[in-house]
Amino acid sequence: MSKTNESLMQRRVAAVPRGVGQIHPIFAESAKNATVTDVEGREFIDFAGGIAVLNTGHVHPKIIAAVEAQLHKLTHTCFQVLAYEPYVEVCEKINALIPGDFAKKTLLVTTGSEAVENAIKIARAATGRAGVIAFTGAYHGRTMMTLGLTGKVVPYSAGMGLMPGGIFRAIYPNELHGVSIDDSIASIERIFKNDAEAKDIAAIILEPVQGEGGFYVAPKEFMKRLRALCDQHGILLIADEVQTGAGRTGTFFAMEQMGVAPDLTTFAKSIAGGFPLAGVCGKAEYMDAIAPGGLGGTYAGSPIACAAALAVMEVFEEEKLLDRSKAVGERLVAGLRKIQDKHPIIGDVRALGSMIAVEVFDKAGSLTPNPTAVAAVVAKARDKGLILLSCGTYGNVLRILVPLTAPDAQLDQGLAIIEACFAELA
Repeated sequence: MSKTNESLMQRRVAAVPRGVGQIHPIFAESAKNATVTDVEGREFIDFAGGIAVLNTGHVHPKIIAAVEAQLHKLTHTCFQVLAYEPYVEVCEKINALIPGDFAKKTLLVTTGSEAVENAIKIARAATGRAGVIAFTGAYHGRTMMTLGLTGKVVPYSAGMGLMPGGIFRAIYPNELHGVSIDDSIASIERIFKNDAEAKDIAAIILEPVQGEGGFYVAPKEFMKRLRALCDQHGILLIADEVQTGAGRTGTFFAMEQMGVAPDLTTFAKSIAGGFPLAGVCGKAEYMDAIAPGGLGGTYAGSPIACAAALAVMEVFEEEKLLDRSKAVGERLVAGLRKIQDKHPIIGDVRALGSMIAVEVFDKAGSLTPNPTAVAAVVAKARDKGLILLSCGTYGNVLRILVPLTAPDAQLDQGLAIIEACFAELA
């Protein structure tokens, strides 16, 4: 009997806990660049990119070749037992790429949540303080500490009780929804007045462009004021670049566009082209605050993932993917704004590089979220052969994370499908 999506979904329901969500009832069989083929042989244009993991596309030949070569040399030793050069080389390259005119060091781990956990550990050790400030709309992971930092209860921490203490919530600036830079800074000052002294705060962590929160871009002026506030109080500024990193915003790291450098940066997702690799990069003096044995992990910085990451960075240079990221963003935003002109429920089209969002409201001129319309577009697009994602606190934002390597013809096909889906809603 041939496999079908339906039969595999039945097996999945029986074998996998329901807490592991699945956006599309599809089982992928193979993929190439920005095209995914399911087990029934149907092709889909991939505008999701494994949630920002495939900036270099599915199974890029250079990355696959690098991984195949590494497979025949070494697959695992645990870096803390026997080291290997690819780990060190990745760290050297990341140290050079992260913004900031100071000596840096990098720790490699396996997942974005693990990177954020370690950034908090490093900040606490470096400052001797315990408190952390995160923002509304933030997404930082699914482990206990990162769930505390994440600014969305349902579905991430629902039913799990209270998250770890010592975490305080500031308001992320959002001009569209009436939250000014002054409002955001004032919310931090209120924490200092009402909840915790500044001298008890180890770090302020934020995404330069919010991911799950709705792809809202932090204004440069806000970043400068946040940097000044951190310097004033001896607080470390942590940029969570798990989703924005590896070229998604048109620079290798989004903070390059923000006019200031963070003390610590977390990265993951597209850095290794689909292989699990993440890390923390920061000022050498802070990174060295933890004694030997306090950082690491059995699989952290695996030789396979490091080989993939080195290939990813070569692909970015050889194929000029930072320029391509900007071009992809410009093409898609122009097309989406034409769709917006015809469909006034689209209240905003925004992007930094090719990190693109379409926010949908119930009617023209309204700010009432319309998650029903977004869910319908995602489902209709799937039926027409396009994989999309939604995001936002209220689920009313379409997000586009197409591989940067996707050809223009596929981008245009995707736009045509999105337009057709909105037309059907009218």
